[in-house]
Amino acid sequence: MPSRDADSAASRAAAIIERTLDAAIAAHQRMRGLDLSAVADAGDIMKTAVRSGRKILAFGNGGSAADAQHLVTELVGRFQKERQGFAAVALTADTALMTSVANDYGFERVFARQVEALGVAGDVAVAITTSGTSRNIVAALESARARGLTTIALTGRDGGEAGRLAEIHINVPEPVTARVQEVHSTLIHALCEIVEEG
Repeated sequence: MPSRDADSAASRAAAIIERTLDAAIAAHQRMRGLDLSAVADAGDIMKTAVRSGRKILAFGNGGSAADAQHLVTELVGRFQKERQGFAAVALTADTALMTSVANDYGFERVFARQVEALGVAGDVAVAITTSGTSRNIVAALESARARGLTTIALTGRDGGEAGRLAEIHINVPEPVTARVQEVHSTLIHALCEIVEEG
């Protein structure tokens, strides 16, 4: 028979789960009520790029690094249907390269250096950042713009400098990082479906 302490712990865990789900649903509902044209525009630009032989370069820090890899995985592999793989690279995935650049040039350059090496005009740079203020994200967007890449930023809060730099800004105006990341994940799926449905 479970102890009273075990029942209490289970009750607290259940409350946390319910609260988290409720908060995630509310954040998605708030996003649903906003103008979503930037998401559609981003999807169309990504679709045009990969279907004309260009590539997507995606990057972010922490959970947003995982989101960048998630996006690239769905594009190179598949999202929901069988089709050719689309050219996409997560600039977060090569740890030897990232640590080399960070060691030699500083962490601020870990993505910008890769954009300079891999990006060409017509490619698309997708920056994912909950704060919009990370210096390595901003530097990469600046490098992308200078090289003629189309720039897209998925941000949180007020979007920060990254949001202001990007040609297409998808902002999730939530103050809590977890809520921003949850909505970003859903929007990434929407983008992948737009690209895939072509």
